[in-house]
Amino acid sequence: MGSWLRRGPRAIQGPPGPHPTPRPGIDASKVLKESAIDGDKDVVAAFNEVRQIPEIVDGIRCHCGCAGRPDNYSLLTCYEGPDAMAQHCEQCQGHGRYAFRLHKAGKSLDEIRTA
Repeated sequence: MGSWLRRGPRAIQGPPGPHPTPRPGIDASKVLKESAIDGDKDVVAAFNEVRQIPEIVDGIRCHCGCAGRPDNYSLLTCYEGPDAMAQHCEQCQGHGRYAFRLHKAGKSLDEIRTA
């Protein structure tokens, strides 16, 4: 199964790696729409916040283990598509919400990565 393995509500962490470079022109068009989210109000809030800052979240490496999946580029990937991992992964949700709070507080992408 590689480094991505689910057990209960948390995922096993994969090896650390570098943060990706945000893709030029990235947007939130692939982020799962609110009406399709399978989760409570906190999960919906995480998706709504990430949808507002795709250019930031695309520059952050997810640390829950999904970064080892071949189709994963960044934390933004965890929020994309009908099978968006962030619907069920508390780490993806937490990282997205934390990045949103720091961005709203005026922190740069580098500062958010360091945090």
